[in-house]
Amino acid sequence: MATTKIKIAIGSDHAGFDYKEMLKDFLAEHEIKDFGTHSLDSVDYPDFAHPVASAVESGDFNYGILLCGSANGVAITANKHQGIRAGLCWENEVASLVRKHNDANILCIPARFVSEELAKEIATTFLNTGFEGGRHQNRVEKISC
Repeated sequence: MATTKIKIAIGSDHAGFDYKEMLKDFLAEHEIKDFGTHSLDSVDYPDFAHPVASAVESGDFNYGILLCGSANGVAITANKHQGIRAGLCWENEVASLVRKHNDANILCIPARFVSEELAKEIATTFLNTGFEGGRHQNRVEKISC
């Protein structure tokens, strides 16, 4: 893990709850704020994705991590925010590329499709990979309307 303390906003719906709790423990060396949900009771993912995205967009947090069953709902929701580049990652190479090429600032993990161990590896890769800039900078600047 990185030696610098990273500020991470984290959230999930009920399908991602167990993984969110596990990742909070795994990433405990960093400053983490949990935006919910706080139980396995059925909830609506936008109620948690929007606050995480707002926290990252405002600059109060370096990165966000969102989890739901497929991670599609939280990714779609987070990407409605102008300053957010949320990437759906189901393997390490994707996590690396969304950071290197897209300067993603929110990691979306599909809890129903990856193991806990892989989720830890994806989070580690995402948090420890830098943006390459260069030819990718111009592309990233074209994302926001």
